[in-house]
This record gives sequence, structure tokens and C-alpha cells, in this order.
Amino acid sequence: MFYKYVIVGAGLAGLTMAERIANELNEKVLIIEKRNHIGGNVYDSYNEDGILIHNYGPHIFHTNDQGVYDYLSKFTKWNDFWHRVLSYVDGNLVPMPITVETINKLYNLNLDCSEVEDFLKKQAVEIADIKTSKDVALSKVGKDIYEKIFESYTRKQWGIDPSELDTSVISRIPIRLNRDTRYFADRYQGMPAHGYAKLCENMVTNKNIKIMLNTDYQEIMKDITYDTLIYTGSTDEYYQYKHGRLSYRSVNFIFETYDTEKFQEAPVVNYPNDYDYTRITEYKQLTWQQHKKTTIGKEFPCAEGEPYYPFPTKDCKAQFALYEEEMKKEEKVIFLGRLAEYRYYNMDAVVRRALDTFNQMINVNR
Repeated sequence: MFYKYVIVGAGLAGLTMAERIANELNEKVLIIEKRNHIGGNVYDSYNEDGILIHNYGPHIFHTNDQGVYDYLSKFTKWNDFWHRVLSYVDGNLVPMPITVETINKLYNLNLDCSEVEDFLKKQAVEIADIKTSKDVALSKVGKDIYEKIFESYTRKQWGIDPSELDTSVISRIPIRLNRDTRYFADRYQGMPAHGYAKLCENMVTNKNIKIMLNTDYQEIMKDITYDTLIYTGSTDEYYQYKHGRLSYRSVNFIFETYDTEKFQEAPVVNYPNDYDYTRITEYKQLTWQQHKKTTIGKEFPCAEGEPYYPFPTKDCKAQFALYEEEMKKEEKVIFLGRLAEYRYYNMDAVVRRALDTFNQMINVNR
């Protein structure tokens, strides 16, 4: 069986490439997906109570990339949505990320924006050489806020101390010297009006696209020939763990449904210091669904399970560099996406990477 293009993985990276190949090149493309659905980790579905949940944790679309926004808008209408997160600290719920409102609530103060800037400067620890996530937090907010908000949450999330993690982990969390309590400040923010699964379905309606679900690509590749393989799975698996297994952090999701219309004050509430879970998401607050019941999801980070987050340590990056050397030798394979590139991409970055990769691929083949 011959396909000019074969894609392993039906997440956003694979679906974007398939859509472009089918519609722009008018070529047939085969997608091979080990799960029983498309969409990867953005997949959502209705539970037994008819409540729309995000099966792999909350996904909120946000971007400053108009090209990505315009591209995805071809497949969905959007509900305007400004994500807000609260964090349970010292018995109180305070806004995340850290803003003027957060500082005032934490310390029972009434500081304005300029006063909060001075407050944080006094709290900050001077670190000459910032190398870890702990260094980042201490240099921005000081020891007390670090311990209240970042230290235990990060340890729960990753299973190791923040002093062992790359600077990228805590650098992802913004600190604002204003009263903007939105979690993201991007120009374009929203939720697909009919869910992510529907968005993904709309991406692959072209008859040139064939999808094989519940299929391990390794079991069928001997029966398939291709000109180009676009691989979005784990790189260590592709190379049969030649340089050892790459480390990932996984999450165990526990869903609970309550006979009440609302469970908590915000769509997401973080628990940095209490309980074993890191956060609770109430999905109706994300989707705007009207229902007499509500479903929440508790997240318990763990070492074993589905690979979600590439492990951000120097040793892990060095190990992946060995696989990168192998990848450079490939002439017919494109490695694309969070797992294949061992990078923590946001949704918009995955789509942008796929769009750019498609354009590069076309230019090379001209």
C-alpha cells in the first residue's frame, strides 16, 4: 500500500499537516493514530451525564499569532473567553498569575501598581547566575512568595525540587505589575464554540485524508510505502529506545460529577500546598454549557502513564540531543510536535510549527 504522505499521530500537528497536504496539494494522506479518537490531548467529549469535558485536562486557546487564529477559525467559531485562575494559599483564594491583586490579597495590603513594583523589588533575591526555575522565582518574587505559590506546586507537578528544573518552567508564569487578573494576555483568546473534537473533525473532512484509529504504526509500517513520513510520536519510541527512554511527566485525571450547578469560584483553582492534586478544573466554566449538574477534574501528576510534558532538565536535554543527531540523518522523515521534538509547545505554537513545516516542505520539493 503506497501513500505519498503518511502521518503518525492525529494531534494538532498531524491534523494540520494532513489538512494542508490534502487541500493545498490535493494529495492523499494516511493518518495512523493509536488512540480511538483524533485530536490528541485537546480531545473533548460528553460524559455519561452529558457534560462536555476535556479528557486530557483543560485546554484554553490563546495566541498573538493572527495567522494561526485565522487558520483555525476556518474550522470553528469561537466563544470569547478570558481565562482566570485562582490559587488556594493560606486559606484564601488569590489570583494567578501574580498581579497587584494577588499581592494585596496575600498580605492584606492596598498597594497600587508602582508600590507593588517596589514591594517585589524588596522581596527579590539577587542571583548573579540564574540557572534553574527556583532561581527565576526567587529573583522575581523572593523567598516568601516562592514558598507560598511556586515551590510545592512545582514539586508536585514535576516530582523534583524546582532547583533541579530548567528556567523555562517557572518562566512560563507571568508576573504583572497591574491589576489584569486574566491568566493569558494574548490578543486572541477563546474556546471552540462546539468543542475541540468538532474543530478537529472539521480539519480532516477532505476525502484525500484516510484515518486509521486504534492502530500502532509499528505493526503496519512494513505493509506501507511512502515518500514522506511525518512523525509526531515520541522520538525515543521511533528509535526503539536506542539512547534510552526519554523522561516525561504524566497526569492522572480524576473526574467527579456533582448535583449542583457550580462547584468553585473560577474555572481552574490551583492547590500549591494542600492535597495531592495540583488543580481542579470545572469544565462548564470553560465551555459555557448549561446543565443542572457540573463535572470537575482533579489532576494528580505522576511519573508513569501517557507522556504529556517533556522533562525540563539538563540531563534530559542532553539525552534528547543524542536522538536529534539520529533525526538529522533521516531523509524521508519529518519529526513534528511536542513529543517528537521533546518541547513543551502551546496549542498555537504546535499549529504554527506545522504550518511553517508544511511551507518549508513544499519549498524543498519544488
